[in-house]
Amino acid sequence: MARRDPAVAAKCHLMSSTPTPKSSPPATTTIAVTRHLRITGRVQGVWYRASMTEQAKLLDLQGWVRNRHDGSVEALAHGPAHAVQALIDWAHQGPKLARVDGVQVTVVEEGESCSGFVQRETV
Repeated sequence: MARRDPAVAAKCHLMSSTPTPKSSPPATTTIAVTRHLRITGRVQGVWYRASMTEQAKLLDLQGWVRNRHDGSVEALAHGPAHAVQALIDWAHQGPKLARVDGVQVTVVEEGESCSGFVQRETV
């Protein structure tokens, strides 16, 4: 079972990225998606997490970002599909000092969602 960061555990809950069907959805229904990202390269010590948090907040996304002991950065992003894709596009470049070698994106059918976008401790 995955460990949760106690500092943000109270703000997070399990949710499905599949919208709940309604009898007559409004014409402006936005489909929310959740994506897990693993970013490799020179992505630690270059303000990657702080920059991603800033980008995610600008896009009004929910989720988290953290460093991993293997040198990569991991993130979970939840929100409107177009906003999540914008964050994924940003992740390929990262902040000015980063050198991104790869971004692995995984579709998450059900996962955590946080109120806001937060930085978590390294795992």
